[in-house]
Amino acid sequence: MQFYVLLQMSIPNNNINRVAFHTLGCKLNFSETSTISRRFKDEGFEVVNFNSNADFYVINTCSVTDQADKKCRQIVHKIKNQSPNAFIAVVGCYAQLNPEEIASNLGVDLVLGTQEKFNIIEHLNELDKNRQPLIYSCEIEKVETFDSSHSEADRTRSFLKVQDGCDYSCSYCTIPMARGKSRNKSIQELIEEAQKIAATGIKEIILSGVNIGDFGKSTGESFFELVKNLEKVEGIERIRISSIEPNLLTDEIIEHVSKSEKILHHFHIPLQSGCNTILAKMQRRYNRELFESRILTIKKLMPNAFIGVDVIVGFPGETDDLFKETYSFLEHLPVSFYHVFSYSERRNTKSALMDNKVLKSVITVRSKVVHELANKKHEDFYNLHINTYAKVLFESSNKDGNIFGFTENYIKVETKYDKSLIGQIKKVKLISIAPSGNMEIIFM
Repeated sequence: MQFYVLLQMSIPNNNINRVAFHTLGCKLNFSETSTISRRFKDEGFEVVNFNSNADFYVINTCSVTDQADKKCRQIVHKIKNQSPNAFIAVVGCYAQLNPEEIASNLGVDLVLGTQEKFNIIEHLNELDKNRQPLIYSCEIEKVETFDSSHSEADRTRSFLKVQDGCDYSCSYCTIPMARGKSRNKSIQELIEEAQKIAATGIKEIILSGVNIGDFGKSTGESFFELVKNLEKVEGIERIRISSIEPNLLTDEIIEHVSKSEKILHHFHIPLQSGCNTILAKMQRRYNRELFESRILTIKKLMPNAFIGVDVIVGFPGETDDLFKETYSFLEHLPVSFYHVFSYSERRNTKSALMDNKVLKSVITVRSKVVHELANKKHEDFYNLHINTYAKVLFESSNKDGNIFGFTENYIKVETKYDKSLIGQIKKVKLISIAPSGNMEIIFM
């Protein structure tokens, strides 16, 4: 059962002054949390570190795996021990998919689904520790709004949300049920938001979304048009494309990136399985032959490009022989890293009803095997770049006296901390791999 409550505008709860945020899941969630946080600041609230005592805690959730749901429950428990009198709100994908479960089992005060998370400030006046948790959810099919957002975490890079929702029907995925259909703002509106980002001094934007290659469904435009227009924004020196489906990463886009002075040679492409039998069961929109052709085209035009690839192990029906088929395919692909995910059964998905489930103990072994391959691919990619030159954008973090940054092709570097480097792009020589796994450098 879902509850629908009419909003009444009034003065926010006077007992709430200090607000803290925690984000689970993808970079899209981070961009949305950052935007919601700025709205609180604009209304005069003090935004504090999540480990500090606050009057109101907001958890922006993911629900891709059962581990994400578990993390949310653990965080709520931590808050209750840390600040027992604080109000707690759970928003985002988990809140959209299982609002009653959250409200009845976690003891939180406010649950906001996809439609309402950006209206969170308007609900503060309704909070009361002596009342039942408030749920604002909706039928996901009716969600049509697109809430713009971008992150300003350390003022060096910004995740710009360009698309939301997904029209695909992968048999293991809950995202369409959590975020609704594919939709976006117009190119012109996103250009204006990118200009605002540039005005803050941020030099790099990462194009984020659920299925960014599907951009344009709601405006009659295309992702390729978006990319070409964003290149014209003054002040933005680097553009990264986040995860993009292989069937939507066209030769036209790849060729354009290879010639661009702003779009970085860095790709994140979900494969999920190197076996066509499993890809068909997953209801993916490509086969491994198409995937491999995309990788080879990238490497032909951009030999030094970083290519990260998502892989799911242990999908129902993945026999030992089919796993070996996937592993063989992964082993020979000229990519830079594998992001390995153990299959996680999700309610209301087609794969949850499939036979021939893989034992968790088997999934654990397979995951370890692919993780080892991923680490080897990553190390090999770094070794290929020793004694080469690159341009690094430095970030603000200071860990053990070191500052960190990324090259155009996503090699993470470290050097002695120098505050003046923050937000600067510097030419460096990559000289060796540090014990941390990052690349050591000298400045040119």
